[in-house]
Amino acid sequence: MAHSHTHNHSSANTPCAPQDVDAFLAEAEALVVRQGQRMTRIRRKVLRLLLENDGPAKAYDLLANLDGEGAAKPPTIYRALDFLQETGLVHKIESLNAYVACGHTSHNHSAVFLICEVCRNAEELHAVTTSQALKKETEAAGFQMTRAVIEVRGRCRRCTA
Repeated sequence: MAHSHTHNHSSANTPCAPQDVDAFLAEAEALVVRQGQRMTRIRRKVLRLLLENDGPAKAYDLLANLDGEGAAKPPTIYRALDFLQETGLVHKIESLNAYVACGHTSHNHSAVFLICEVCRNAEELHAVTTSQALKKETEAAGFQMTRAVIEVRGRCRRCTA
């Protein structure tokens, strides 16, 4: 399958944001179908909103932007976000109680977020070495990890400059 974004996975820190929203939505829909699920209008709209957002988005902000989608209520948005998380298309940044789209449809990985304490933006990295080390250490502890979200706080490139 052709990918709408390019990532060099041999690199320790590869950004995970998809570059072409429409191509990524088509890729995401194909993933959901392969998993035997359906990409409903609401799920697609929520994913599009996350892809078009400049940074992490809270559920209620997404809900406010679901115009034209009927009488969407909080449970509707949370069900859509839960579904998108389960499929690996969205990650939740727990400390911000916010969500971001993930540009990787081809595999599961641990999400590593760099969260700027100045501008509050978050960038996801595909930290291969970190993920491998975490998997190895959790296995050594007799723990079977299903997913991990790592949050790193500091200053982003723009705010440091």
